[in-house]
Amino acid sequence: MESEELSETLTDGNKSFDSKAECRNWRQAYVRRLRWVDGTIIVWALLAAQLVRFGFEKSDLQIGRLTISYWLCGVILGLIWYIMLGAWDSRKIRIVGSGTDEFKLVLTATTWLFGTIAIFSYAFGLETARGYVLLALPIGSLGILLARWIQRQMLHKKRQYGHSSARVLVVAGPQAATHLARSLTRQPSAGFLPIAAHIPGLSAAHSLSELTLGTKLAGTGESVEAILESIATHDADTVALSAGVTMSPKEIRDLGWALADLRIRLIMAPALTDIAGPRVHVQPVAGLPLVHVSTPQFSSGAQFAKRVFDIVSASLLLIVLSPVLLVLAIIVSSDRGPVLFKQPRVGLKGSIFKMLKFRSMVVDAEAQVAVLSEQSDGNGVMFKMKNDPRVTNAGKWMRRFSLDELPQLWNVLVGNMSLVGPRPPLESEAESYEKHVHRRFMVKPGITGLWQVSGRSDLSWEDTVRLDLYYVENWSFAGDILILLKTLKAVIKVDGAY
Repeated sequence: MESEELSETLTDGNKSFDSKAECRNWRQAYVRRLRWVDGTIIVWALLAAQLVRFGFEKSDLQIGRLTISYWLCGVILGLIWYIMLGAWDSRKIRIVGSGTDEFKLVLTATTWLFGTIAIFSYAFGLETARGYVLLALPIGSLGILLARWIQRQMLHKKRQYGHSSARVLVVAGPQAATHLARSLTRQPSAGFLPIAAHIPGLSAAHSLSELTLGTKLAGTGESVEAILESIATHDADTVALSAGVTMSPKEIRDLGWALADLRIRLIMAPALTDIAGPRVHVQPVAGLPLVHVSTPQFSSGAQFAKRVFDIVSASLLLIVLSPVLLVLAIIVSSDRGPVLFKQPRVGLKGSIFKMLKFRSMVVDAEAQVAVLSEQSDGNGVMFKMKNDPRVTNAGKWMRRFSLDELPQLWNVLVGNMSLVGPRPPLESEAESYEKHVHRRFMVKPGITGLWQVSGRSDLSWEDTVRLDLYYVENWSFAGDILILLKTLKAVIKVDGAY
């Protein structure tokens, strides 16, 4: 069926698309706000640089025989800066609101602009006021990044309640639809709200309830027209196509044409899980988008850099926090028993090491585990209690702010642990692991990790494993820095700490 006929099918099946147009308004409003904020900050940055460097005195830039006022230079520079932020796609709705691409593009556009100015000034012998440039660059860059971050936080608040998000119709097989719908729901800040799922060819005998699916079941028709009808019924503005779809390449192509005519976004969601963006590369071959997934690599060079970072950071933290460590040691020693608690844990490649903590429980705490096991608030594998009777008075507030973990900086210094990595399990926990979970031993365990900044003890076992394996598969130095920054926020919020 031609795309025009498909468009007519959707139009006939829907009396009004006004509400869909309203859904798109948030995108236009957000981009407009970005433009205004970018322009305002650029003006203030250049104005501040002008006043600090030259004041209100007349100042000119000499280009050969041509003399240009620095006030005019500021206007020209501001317009170019503003245009370059747009030309580098830093305001594209596809990348704003989540991920780091937005910030990278802002910095890239700004660096290109000021780098070009520096090169031209040197090449043509222009006496550009370096103070002017060196003031405008950091003020403007930091101002734009801060403003983008603030707007992103406001957007995330709205998305927590289902607003300012793409209304997604998931089109996939039963298992893929369930996984995709639940994954998108789990991260509302990404801006994809699964409103329904269309599962082509789903038989009546298949026991798939809307509760199991995680969203409404829109339909089961295998034709393009059936999918378009589901789009109209549920007022979707985005279609996410995933694995298990019983459609031919021609039907998928026709669906894509119809969605393009109706300005409905199409997202292809391959059946790949827990793969970070840098590992995914798309290569068009014979009209087919081939998705390449690079093999996880943790080279010797990367290991060396991570180890150096751990040694330097742990050493500095031990020196800076030594007064705190001394006070905590005195407080713990006031309760009869050892100051440090040493517990065997499983580390890199299954090796056993003694993990250090300030003792936050009574001396015979481990002997009481068997008695209290039925009262566990953990996730089925790890033993945890929100109101653990074994915890001492000092231990309660130390555990609340993770202060009992500080001696593990010594574990990092001697090489048993890293600042960032998977949670180090007990030997008894490791014995119950499924085979794939042992991949978490490919890297050193960490004091903090994705598990800590994503819910800590409140996480299910499945989510804990998923986050740990994601870290192992997609490690990066920048990712470690981000986790460390998020750890401070998690510790202050004390969510899931018990």
